[in-house]
Amino acid sequence: MTTMQIKGKIERKGFGMGVWALVSEEGQTYELWNPPSDLCHPLETVLIEGTVQEEIMTIVMIGPVLKVNHFTILSS
Repeated sequence: MTTMQIKGKIERKGFGMGVWALVSEEGQTYELWNPPSDLCHPLETVLIEGTVQEEIMTIVMIGPVLKVNHFTILSS
């Protein structure tokens, strides 16, 4: 698994209970896997360092599943 840094915004996605997602500046959506509580609300700009979990599938299937290793909130 490769660690990557992605800059974007945090949004709530999906139906029902929904999930928290990172939408990159390039428009790619990543489903956040067990995100820290500080990332569980809409945020305008964050920088996340994480790894894509290729072996995980979810019911929502909005994009690759991203495990957050570290994050910085740049603006809320």
